[in-house]
Amino acid sequence: MPIEQRGVDTVPEAERTSGPRDLVAILLGSNLCLGVIVFGWLPVSFGLGLWASVTSVVTGTLVGVAVTAPLALVSLRTATNLSTSSGAFFGVRGRLVGSVVGLLLSLGYTALTLWIGGDVMVGTLARLVGLPTGGATHAVVYALLAACTAVAAVYGYRLLLKLSKALAVVMTVLLALGLLAYAGDFTTAAVPDTPYLLGSFWPTWLLSAVAAGLSGPVAFITLLGDYTRYVSPERHSSRSVWRATCLGLVVGLLVPQLFGTFTALAARGGLDYAGPLVAASPAWYLVPLLVAATAGSVGNAGLMLYSMGLDLDAILPRATRARATLVVAAVATAFVFLGHFASDAQSAMTSFVLLLTAIGTPWAVITLIGHVRCGGSYDPEALQVYNRRSRGGIYWFSAGWHPRATASWAIGAAVGLAAVSTPMYEGPLLALTGGIDCSFVLSGLVGGTLYAVLTPNRASGTVTAPEALAQAE
Repeated sequence: MPIEQRGVDTVPEAERTSGPRDLVAILLGSNLCLGVIVFGWLPVSFGLGLWASVTSVVTGTLVGVAVTAPLALVSLRTATNLSTSSGAFFGVRGRLVGSVVGLLLSLGYTALTLWIGGDVMVGTLARLVGLPTGGATHAVVYALLAACTAVAAVYGYRLLLKLSKALAVVMTVLLALGLLAYAGDFTTAAVPDTPYLLGSFWPTWLLSAVAAGLSGPVAFITLLGDYTRYVSPERHSSRSVWRATCLGLVVGLLVPQLFGTFTALAARGGLDYAGPLVAASPAWYLVPLLVAATAGSVGNAGLMLYSMGLDLDAILPRATRARATLVVAAVATAFVFLGHFASDAQSAMTSFVLLLTAIGTPWAVITLIGHVRCGGSYDPEALQVYNRRSRGGIYWFSAGWHPRATASWAIGAAVGLAAVSTPMYEGPLLALTGGIDCSFVLSGLVGGTLYAVLTPNRASGTVTAPEALAQAE
């Protein structure tokens, strides 16, 4: 299979051969991994029991899918990735906001997937063959996982799609076996051995809904276009693509997350997940667990690295996608080492997802408002102005930036950061929200409202040709 050469340029109609079933396969197969499963552990680590954990994860996921899934329709129309597509609303240079947000999201989730996958690999190998569990062993395993992930990401979309289709079947079987493996240690009365993280039930439940539930779909706000740009709007309707995206996200996220909640309670993993998961595993499930840790991690992190390569390619047009992917693979691996040797898992994960949710939500809301306003009508050539190092076009706005859209995002993100509550940082607006983290709601409302008020319809991607010429001049 040849290495994909296409970066964030417009995908020709002849190459847009994927369909809704491929969307479901890639969203399901890539998410059935420990990097997503571990989010089901978060509610338990916060002190929530079975049903509180399940309801918070399900509620957060459904809300997140409702906001995120429509973004898949943007790249269906533009035939390029979402950060580049957002240039229709932020400007062809202003779309760097989306590229940076996407880069940070993918970087964090790639590191998390390699981190938890590597830890489970070391633990299972220690039980199977007596492998030492020191820092050197972890370093080697992390490096091997990162190398395999980088190869998959460099080869590109077609290989990742085939891998996801295979993982959708293999990982489903492995997780089903896992339910049997841990059933003996689980009862519906199982409760975590940790107190409520925020002191009482409802604030902790809401934190879980955001950090464990909503964060899953939000991770895809810049990724969905990587797949739908290969779907032809001439052969597949927007409704079928939207339905496939919703199905893929809901099933692909809830199945592994709820498996994580089940196994965290069964293994009594309130303070740590990887160690108790391996320790509680029966001997017959160690090999399947090892396969899940390796194959699942490569599939999920491979897609994240692929997206990171596209985002870096969008930021640095002179870089090829393959070279950009190798660079971000090295950076992600460095974050894995930092996470293992210098950070607490729960605090790092919670802080990361809450902060990036606050930053990413207003960008997603603004992009959706712009998409609705322009009726899904774009000028694909004008979106590529920055990539071709030229000027002008209907999305040039002011020196390539849409100041009001960018300011709306920045203010929304700032409000979100000021309202966030993490183990490492608490925003000053928490005093006004009763200590409850409403960061994603406030950031989305403020950013979206400002954009809607400050920008008339014609400034959201429907500028006429004479106006575009005047702006370019």
